[in-house]
Amino acid sequence: MRAGIPRGAFLALGSAALLARPAAAQTPPLRHLTVASAQDADAAACLFAQEQGMFRKVGLDVTLIPNGSGSAVASAVLGGAVDIGKSSLTALITAVSKGIPIVLVAPSALYNVASPVTGTIVRADSPLRSARDLNGKTVSVQSVRGSLQLATMAWVDANGGDSSTVKFLELPPPEGLIALASGRVDAVTLANPYLTQAVSEKKARVLGWSSEAIAKRFLLTAYFTTRDFAQKNPDVVAHFAQAMAQSGIYLNTHHAESVALVARFTGALPEVVASLPGETFAATLDPKDVQPYIDASVKYKFIPERIEASSFIAGSPR
Repeated sequence: MRAGIPRGAFLALGSAALLARPAAAQTPPLRHLTVASAQDADAAACLFAQEQGMFRKVGLDVTLIPNGSGSAVASAVLGGAVDIGKSSLTALITAVSKGIPIVLVAPSALYNVASPVTGTIVRADSPLRSARDLNGKTVSVQSVRGSLQLATMAWVDANGGDSSTVKFLELPPPEGLIALASGRVDAVTLANPYLTQAVSEKKARVLGWSSEAIAKRFLLTAYFTTRDFAQKNPDVVAHFAQAMAQSGIYLNTHHAESVALVARFTGALPEVVASLPGETFAATLDPKDVQPYIDASVKYKFIPERIEASSFIAGSPR
């Protein structure tokens, strides 16, 4: 010890130095995020990201809430009951055309002509064999003026029929299948897993892969939020999109790993989900994947005028 400095002074200095050290870095708390989706197979990417901890790795604690339809999801998002929702592109485009301030934050399922996931079915013993045979008939869809109706109309017209003569009835998929079996409707346009399950039971057959009439590739569904939420929470939106992209890219080549999750979420039989062709998930929100739906919506007067896809994609220049 140096002369002239008491031992007690060194002890005091040591204690002060310890007290002055910064506290160990704390892990920031997870940001809780509520997400709503209809009980469709394309919720797989969100379910898988949740189960595998992909959201937690980017600082999010996500709760996925099943909902009855895309319109119910939209109401929940706009009302502030949930932060982010997943809905069909048609419903989202219609909302934007009405001035509702929503933006797309992450892509979900892509329509891929090589692996169709939506189609129009008839009873196995139905005399209907072509699009023209649907003239004057009744078709069940999940939502009137929704994505499945738009696809059906485009397919009928592209294959020699007249969609203006077709009557559309709004029924949830299970009820639509009951109506088809009883003869209350002539056809049903469905998405997976209901489509594959109905055909696998050999009580129905595919009349046409309706969505291919819109384009060979386009975005079917997307995650969205209010413009206000996106502007106030840019990091949350970016991190959600990051985890969704990671999950979707992985599932594009590992479909089997989401089977149990999708079966629980949709209520479909695991063996039916396993037999599905698997969703094709987009990694980014590309305006080129959105515009075909907008153009079809204008053609069939679902919306009054053309919208630029980039105008309602979060982070895109307006």
